[in-house]
Amino acid sequence: MENTFDNKTLLIESTDQVRVDFYKKTYTHVAGGVLLFVLFEYLLLQSDVIVNFMLSMTQGWKWLVMLGGFMLATSYAESTVMKTSDKNIQYMAFALYVFAQAIIFVPLLYMAIFYTESAALVQQAAIVTLALFVGISAVVLVTKKDFSFLKAGLTVGFFIAIGLIIAGALFGFDLGLWFSVAMCLLAGGSILYQTSNLVNKFGTEDYIPAALGLFASLMLLFWYVLSIFMSRD
Repeated sequence: MENTFDNKTLLIESTDQVRVDFYKKTYTHVAGGVLLFVLFEYLLLQSDVIVNFMLSMTQGWKWLVMLGGFMLATSYAESTVMKTSDKNIQYMAFALYVFAQAIIFVPLLYMAIFYTESAALVQQAAIVTLALFVGISAVVLVTKKDFSFLKAGLTVGFFIAIGLIIAGALFGFDLGLWFSVAMCLLAGGSILYQTSNLVNKFGTEDYIPAALGLFASLMLLFWYVLSIFMSRD
């Protein structure tokens, strides 16, 4: 996700204080997105109707329909926050995206909690995900290196991943542990890229679009870290 706003003061051209304020706003919004996700997820998991419906949608072409709907919601949210400077509209798009993430996570989190009979596995995966996210982000924020060169590789990687997911859903084979490991590496690269955009590409008022991109990469990493943890048990 790249900045398309015109006539904006780029963060990289601003003072140190402006950049610090921008980073604080961005990561505060990422944290807010995580808290909203937790709230949405808690409410969704309380509904047997929603849980049973989402579990029924995890097989074959039904899962592809769910992924297609999620990708549409993602595309709409990203394009909306990038095409307008109206903060209210940006917040609505961000909230919609968080809700879409909460919906798609329902079956994975339910199985993680149900099969272990506790939330310990989810908590462990969340801690590891957060530690990786902070560490990867710190690399960019400290070095200020431009990782925009990763865009082409990430694009190819995501298309390959989507193809494998579609094939797995249609033909019923498990993508396995190594696919989850590869997706964690891809998510890590995405965090590098998004954080690099944060430093080098965004304008001083683009903290909501920046937060959405980082939140998306964080949730992708969490999905596959949790998948790896589940594969151990």
